[in-house]
Amino acid sequence: MASTVDRRVRKSQQAIKKAMIELLVEQSFDQITIQDIADRADVSRRTIYLHYTDKFDLLDKLIEEHMDELQQLCESTEDDVDYTDPDVLVIWFEYLESHALFFSAMLVSTGSPIFRNRFLAFFLQELGKGTEPAVTDEVNVDIQFLGAAILGVVEWWFKNEQPLPPSVMAERVGALLERNLGASVPLD
Repeated sequence: MASTVDRRVRKSQQAIKKAMIELLVEQSFDQITIQDIADRADVSRRTIYLHYTDKFDLLDKLIEEHMDELQQLCESTEDDVDYTDPDVLVIWFEYLESHALFFSAMLVSTGSPIFRNRFLAFFLQELGKGTEPAVTDEVNVDIQFLGAAILGVVEWWFKNEQPLPPSVMAERVGALLERNLGASVPLD
């Protein structure tokens, strides 16, 4: 039987997460205190400590939440995912757009190297899904290159305040993958 989270608890957690993201846009993670988060979320420090060990735990939970949601999006698509297809990629960009404040804070503002590394690992994992276990060095380099390229494109998109809609971004990333992977790596 799945446990249900009390509405008040859920509301407090959402306020705390939102406060953390807003603060990350304004200042570096090192400068943020639990008191800053409590003041912004309009909760007590005790409330924060009921849900999170410290600000590092809060950041880790925020990152984990978004990585899990992106992973679920990927798993909800067809078994044979073709990441050169803009219709598949648009799902990523729509998700990124709907959580723009978080991704902007993580990639642009003060950023988080931990998040950037996990985000890159996510792209590498998705791009490498269709490769054989004994992947060649050439294919591995292609995947590394394309994962870093996608991360760079996403960073550019947020640094420039999303000047293009998700559908256009999906088309361009799909074309990048098509040109560089072609038939060398099956993307399924």
